Amino acid sequence: MENGFRALVVEGGAMRGIFAAGVLDAFLERDYHPFHRAYGVSAGATNLVGYLAGDHGRSRQIITGHACQPDFIDWKRFARGGHLCDVGWLWQQSFKDVPLSLGNYLNGTTELWVTTTSAVTGKPCYFRVNEQNLHEVVTASCSIPIAYRDYPQVNGEPMTDGGLADAIPVVKAYEDGARDITVVLSRPAGYRKKPQKFPFVPKRLFRDYPALAEVSLRRAERYNATLSFIENPPEDCTVHVIAPTSAFAVGRLTRNPKLLDDGYQEGHEAGLSYLDQLNPAH
Repeated sequence: MENGFRALVVEGGAMRGIFAAGVLDAFLERDYHPFHRAYGVSAGATNLVGYLAGDHGRSRQIITGHACQPDFIDWKRFARGGHLCDVGWLWQQSFKDVPLSLGNYLNGTTELWVTTTSAVTGKPCYFRVNEQNLHEVVTASCSIPIAYRDYPQVNGEPMTDGGLADAIPVVKAYEDGARDITVVLSRPAGYRKKPQKFPFVPKRLFRDYPALAEVSLRRAERYNATLSFIENPPEDCTVHVIAPTSAFAVGRLTRNPKLLDDGYQEGHEAGLSYLDQLNPAH
């Protein structure tokens, strides 16, 4: 693909993904599909699957329904050695229960690229999603380390949450040739990630995968460098940002229905406002 294409990048953040669900539903309502490629991580990837399939409201239904059930988040199960967040169950069950117009994506013109983190190397891996790899790649990208105790395999390699190695793959989009990039964040503008306070913790948690411990320790540094790129992109690139306000009250594991609904509405309004600014005469 030649330089100069348009890309959409959507950050993850588990339940904070409700903001992007609202933004992308606004895009669907306005039939806004100008992107050649979309890049998603974790909940950002699942949001993009719904958007590229053209299924308005699908992500909202899953986040406020399936993701709020104890089958997904269960502290007692976690205390007994099971998953805190069973992303394998969430993806498979919602795939069965909530219709997905997968053919719209497969026959569409926008490529979906999903980020995972290799448990072996600690490096980001980027996969173009197709019918064959959809389930394994998306599940791997959403696999919050420790909270999901498995390392799903993609092409025979154990993977974990793409957010560890590249939470907002905007630099990847630029390196691929994108020159007009729209980024949907799950944290308010101006947010910066704080460094790991206790370095021994990831080293102990990831003792079987030392490269994961290293990438975990460098996570804040890489994340903040990405935000700096977004705020000061190269001269030949335009980056548009859609981010929640400081009043956005949804956390990674929020299950409060009112907070989730408010978060969706905020994203929906932000999406419509963004499109109005692009096309004031609409």
